[in-house]
Amino acid sequence: MQETCSRSFLEHVKQLQALSKEVASLARNSEYEIDMFNEFADIVEKFSPVFDHLKDNDKVMATAPILKAVDSLEKELRRANSLIKSSNSRLVSKQMEDLTQDMGRSLGLVLFASVELELDVKEKIGSLHRELMNARFDKSLSSSPIQTPRPSLESGFVSDFESRKAVEMEEEIQEIVEERISLGIDDVMLQLKHGDDKNLKFALLELRELISAKTVDSEWINEAEIIAVLLNRLGSSKPYNRLIMIQILRNLASENADYKEKMANVGSLSVLVKSLTRDVEEQREAVGLLLDLSDLPAVWRRIGRIQGCIVMLVSMLSGNDPVASHDAGKLLNALSSNTQNALHMAEAGYFKPLVQYLKEGSDMSKILMATALSRMELTDQSRASLGEDGAIEPLVRMFRVGKLEAKLSALNALQNLSLLEENIQRLVISGIVSPLLQLLFSVTSVLMTLREPASAILARIAQSESILVNKDVAQQMLSLLNLCSPTIQYHLLHALNSIAAHSSASNVRRKMKENGAIHLLLPFLMETNANIRAAALNLVCTLSKDVYEELAEQLGDKYLNILVDITLSSTSENEKAAAVGILSNLPVSNKKATELLKKTNLLPSLISAATSSTITKTHSTPWLVESVAGILIRFTDPSDKKLQQYSVQHGVIRLLVKLLSSESVVAKSSASISLAQLSQNSLSLRKSKISKWLCVPPSADAFCEVHDGYCFVKSTFCLVKAGAVSPLIQVLEGKEREADETVLGALASLLQDETWESGSNYLAKLSGTQAIIKVLESGNAKAQEKALWILERIFRIEEHRVKYGESAQVVLIDLAQNGDSRLKPAVAKLLAQLELLQAQSSYF
Repeated sequence: MQETCSRSFLEHVKQLQALSKEVASLARNSEYEIDMFNEFADIVEKFSPVFDHLKDNDKVMATAPILKAVDSLEKELRRANSLIKSSNSRLVSKQMEDLTQDMGRSLGLVLFASVELELDVKEKIGSLHRELMNARFDKSLSSSPIQTPRPSLESGFVSDFESRKAVEMEEEIQEIVEERISLGIDDVMLQLKHGDDKNLKFALLELRELISAKTVDSEWINEAEIIAVLLNRLGSSKPYNRLIMIQILRNLASENADYKEKMANVGSLSVLVKSLTRDVEEQREAVGLLLDLSDLPAVWRRIGRIQGCIVMLVSMLSGNDPVASHDAGKLLNALSSNTQNALHMAEAGYFKPLVQYLKEGSDMSKILMATALSRMELTDQSRASLGEDGAIEPLVRMFRVGKLEAKLSALNALQNLSLLEENIQRLVISGIVSPLLQLLFSVTSVLMTLREPASAILARIAQSESILVNKDVAQQMLSLLNLCSPTIQYHLLHALNSIAAHSSASNVRRKMKENGAIHLLLPFLMETNANIRAAALNLVCTLSKDVYEELAEQLGDKYLNILVDITLSSTSENEKAAAVGILSNLPVSNKKATELLKKTNLLPSLISAATSSTITKTHSTPWLVESVAGILIRFTDPSDKKLQQYSVQHGVIRLLVKLLSSESVVAKSSASISLAQLSQNSLSLRKSKISKWLCVPPSADAFCEVHDGYCFVKSTFCLVKAGAVSPLIQVLEGKEREADETVLGALASLLQDETWESGSNYLAKLSGTQAIIKVLESGNAKAQEKALWILERIFRIEEHRVKYGESAQVVLIDLAQNGDSRLKPAVAKLLAQLELLQAQSSYF
């Protein structure tokens, strides 16, 4: 039955749409009252999209009341059709006005009965309804032809008949409308107070019409307590009904200041604030209404106290709805005149009001904001926002010129903001470094509480190279180390390490060395405070890279043993890394230091820990892996075969090969150096296959095709038998280029004068040639030089020239034209080998 009704309704609307087009066309083609009929045609053409909406919603529209309303509208359109055809007098303008308003009443009946339609559709129908009701044609009385044709008897009869029908229809509708209003008001109030969701929707739509059409006045609205009724039902109603309620309240608020007062109590505002948490349309209307009400001082004082209000407004400010965002911003601006509201906004992630108070507020307001900022748990994004909004400059000003309380609150706030790297540059630009140092040297008792946050900020600022513009800053900090508390010592040590570690700080490191920085710092290695000890270790490690010649003497046996003890017993990976790093910076030529380290069993302990535990795994401290790899260079010194033997017996080669797969390119590079040092002695240690001393020849597996003899990992340190060649080639095939030079140095050890041919064949066999050519394309000059040396030996063999020459020649020609001039002789030699250049060419 419903489907039949729906099909009937759909057909009915299609017929209506065709009729409206016919009426509009007829009006535009009329020879009489041209202006008036064109205006009428404009109005009628607006029915088409309304009919489209009705067709789209045919399932919910196919009800008896709506069908009756649509029938009424069809009659009016047919009446218009007849009136246009029979128009022969200027008096027709009045008839057209009446007819248009009758069409409006019929459309109003459709609107009234359309309970289930979506709000935007209802608004479009309502808009056309109002236009029809307000249509006036009394000025459209021009452009009539000189001759007015006399209508035929037939057309006159139709006109009289339709006129009578129109009058009857008008009277019928006017009885319907008056009854609807007179009976509707009481029913509306009843449904507003007690109706279920469906009836409430009906009542709200009717109430909106009554208010819009001025059918009810302010006296009735007040007596009926409409505002209180709407606010009372707002919290418990369905979303659609809540939206209409807020729209009605906004309409009332815009008309009458007294209405605003009725909405301004805490209970009403709390209900409205809840709507800020709902869907987009309701949010938009709710924030708009709250903004409308915010011109009442009592409102913005109360809104700020309602839980969740400011958080939601801040969220809407950065939302996707531009209207809601704009209104939320204006409302937040109004609320920010209260300092507590500004603080709540900052806690919600909106900092501009807080920054404004820091810039222009009273002294007490500035202290309040800075103190709150120092205590907030800020995210990096929040710190960035505060820096971008300009919070640092006024805080620095507070520190420099404010009283003690202002200085302390400003420093603590700056310490919080300095945890973000981007803000460090802003601090340096603000000129805060010198005042901080002056404060640290101050002996005024009232300023002592400021020294800890000041030292913490300096430690953060020191991470930027721009601190180096302050000359002697490192020396000033060093001179303070023994004159301050442990907390300040810790921050100063961190700051000094950051300064010394900067790539452009070589002069600073030299001055620190000249002023006895190492001797000053060594006692801190025995500090019971773990944080201070670790910070001192890090700084000594950084400085030891520049003082390695004197390092063993400065450390002495005492501190060498302390460093070994830290390496073997500390539970901190950072401490271990720093201690091993210092030891790895000892000159390899210092045999006394080497013997001392051997006696402590440092090497076996490191190798055991590194191969059997987590040192080389990805979650370990990269610095520790790098430090371990660095110290192994000492224990693989090629000038000391006994030391090499000692190291290999304890498993150093297995660890070195493992380090080639480390994520640290520094560790890969150090491991390659050690492997190269070991490989340098492999040829002299190999067992010749024709040796008369071999009573029982080794197994065939022990024969080495590179060294042309019998090789063993533990006795000849052979890279081939250690399985190190493929991992070395894989490093060259990777994206990182920093280890190329040392890796090529290890591979080059296989191509010594006695082994160049077998070594070349072995590298080609493992597809190493292409990886070496890759270094020519993107490596640095020193790596390219080693690669050219290796390729020259490989290309002595015709088979390899044929196989790899073509891929190499393109790179070589480019290198000849654009490469380092120091490489040109080696490039020319290779091009001659590939017969691309005569050996005697003067090109180079």
